[in-house]
Amino acid sequence: MSARRERVAGVTRFEPSGRLRGTLRPPPDKSISHRAALIAAMGEGETAIEGYLDAADTRSTLAAVEKLGGEVEQLDPTMGEKRRHGRRNSTIDGGIDLRVRGVGLRGPLPSQIDVGNAGTLLRILPGWLAGQGWGAWTLDGDESIRRRPVDRIAEPLARMGANVSCRDGRLAPLHVEGADLHGINYELPVASAQVKSCLLLAGLLADGETRVTEPAPTRDHTERMLAAAGAKVETAELRTVPVAGGAPERRITVRPASALDPPAISVPGDFSSGAFWAVAATIVPGSRVHLGGVGLNPTRIGLLGILNRMGAAIEVEEDLTARTEPRGAIVARHGPLTATRVHAEEVPLAIDELPLVGLLGCFAEGTTVVSGAEELRHKESDRIAAVVEGLRAIGADIEAAEDGFAVRGSGGIHGGVLDSRGDHRVAMLGAIAGLASKEGVEVVGMEAAAISYPRFQADLAVLLAG
Repeated sequence: MSARRERVAGVTRFEPSGRLRGTLRPPPDKSISHRAALIAAMGEGETAIEGYLDAADTRSTLAAVEKLGGEVEQLDPTMGEKRRHGRRNSTIDGGIDLRVRGVGLRGPLPSQIDVGNAGTLLRILPGWLAGQGWGAWTLDGDESIRRRPVDRIAEPLARMGANVSCRDGRLAPLHVEGADLHGINYELPVASAQVKSCLLLAGLLADGETRVTEPAPTRDHTERMLAAAGAKVETAELRTVPVAGGAPERRITVRPASALDPPAISVPGDFSSGAFWAVAATIVPGSRVHLGGVGLNPTRIGLLGILNRMGAAIEVEEDLTARTEPRGAIVARHGPLTATRVHAEEVPLAIDELPLVGLLGCFAEGTTVVSGAEELRHKESDRIAAVVEGLRAIGADIEAAEDGFAVRGSGGIHGGVLDSRGDHRVAMLGAIAGLASKEGVEVVGMEAAAISYPRFQADLAVLLAG
């Protein structure tokens, strides 16, 4: 049976489907794409980027690079022609191949930056701009961005000597004036890869060492790329642990740099996007989905550990030839699930997949609990509220907590209407829920999926036809 999708006034209906079968390569990794473009812009000379994600958020980053004085050219992999970004033309579905000419560490032009809906861009880019010693920049975005706090980067940047200000002391627009920075020792109050990355970029332009301590490991794409570009970056695990049995704290140290020379960058498939298909295969009877070329960075795949504890039928095949960023294949099959608990130390490794854990809990035996996930309230939407209210509206037995949620397995969900609140991950959550439901799910605002996964419904059609 195929899933029927009807569009009426912003509503897309996903009917219960038959099995999902086939092989997909998820779209390129969004987090890595953002960082690749920014670090290429910080370099001197040209950097090739293979398989850059062609989506709304990452197009905002390319536009920002051009506003700052960088040049972005799209490459035709078959003809060798150069094109400005905007058309997909890559051997990788959902990706474009680029050549970025950087402006150098101290070359960004003063400008007004529209970040759109890209929270990663909003929170990482100011670190580079703050240390310029001259110039002024304003970063602003859509209505969702204006609700997302930026004081978490403004406060430590100010401690480094930066001139930064934001609306009501915590919200965008964010205004940055270039200043002379000095290195600091900073302990992140909440594990955040975006805040960490912002401070590491600032540290490249600061006087002395900059040390950032995170209470639990977060995605380390920035450290990997900076080291590959010639920056002096060191990572050390500390002996203390935030929770008994949890991952140790980590300290990342960066030293000032005079220049960056990024090598060619190949962007792997986005684990967070692929996770929707892995979960769909797990909860839709008869399914088997093979995901190829997926990023397997240890700081991104916390969901795999959660799935293993729940007894999901998941296999991982690592590509031993991959450089800089680990990658490989994931095979997911349908099977029974048991409930689990997700604790605070696991949250940074699965932050974008936690909404899917709520859906998995509906099909698991027992009560699945997620705690220590306050950060979810500061995403594109308040994701704790969006997930709890969305899943409850389609039949889930779920309750919210300040830092997470608890869902009691009932063997599945009936169906109904789920409001995405304009959040791309909540929209795709609703679509997957519809496939596994008894009566179908209508998703309000499904178009939000284009923020990170423009081909979502096309890829769904491939798996339904498999």
